[in-house]
Amino acid sequence: AGESGKSTIVKQMKIIHEDGYSEDECKQYRAVVYSNTIQSIMAIVKAMASLKIDYINPSRADDAQQLFALSAAAEEQGLLPGELASVMRRLWGDNGIQSCFARSREYQLNDSAAYYLNDLERIAKSDYIPSQQDVLRTRVKTTGIVETHFTFKELHFKMFDVGGQRSERKKWIHCFEGVTAIIFCVALSAYDLVLAEDEEMNRMHESMKLFDSICNNKWFTETSIILFLNKKDLFEEKITSSPLAICFPRVHRSQQTVVFSKGRCLTA
Repeated sequence: AGESGKSTIVKQMKIIHEDGYSEDECKQYRAVVYSNTIQSIMAIVKAMASLKIDYINPSRADDAQQLFALSAAAEEQGLLPGELASVMRRLWGDNGIQSCFARSREYQLNDSAAYYLNDLERIAKSDYIPSQQDVLRTRVKTTGIVETHFTFKELHFKMFDVGGQRSERKKWIHCFEGVTAIIFCVALSAYDLVLAEDEEMNRMHESMKLFDSICNNKWFTETSIILFLNKKDLFEEKITSSPLAICFPRVHRSQQTVVFSKGRCLTA
């Protein structure tokens, strides 16, 4: 499903098995980093109004207006001007914004929002070149089918990254008859989130439905299916404050603690 981290896994394969991204390739991601960072702070600012959260410093409301005035041109040009970066830093430093960020499951927000916004000073430098980790964290919606090749232990692999949103599935579901394996990615951290394209549907429920349909699809009767549970780090962060009962109503608080403890033991 969408935003499960599929494309990040493909990037990791390139970093691990294909010597990563060259400096020129990293430079090409600079505009994406800027856009992701701008879009993240804009999403939080918009949510301030819908969630009825006030800025702790009233002057941040003026910064919010300035943000919207400057952001369109910056994104269009693939830049992060100093004036805009300063506005974003002031906004991100406001405790009202931080309170809104803490409630990010109630609106759509990039998983990497805090990663970029916490490092605005570095990202805003005129000579900024994205690091491998910066590239790994970028979010670009996958459309169509993106093919990646890599070699491991003298075996040549072809990976096909496909769009997970509902509108993208019809483009690929029938194309993969005869593939060796399907890696189905599920974001563990999505248990308390809803789809971007359908805010009535829980993301984990959507992933479970899609996984069931793939496992029982006639195109994949001879195909190995690997279930990849992704975004464990984000899951560990939010499980302490966001109950599993949001997704699984039968899970009580005491059971959630046991589930989390077992998970920690298994990965220790």
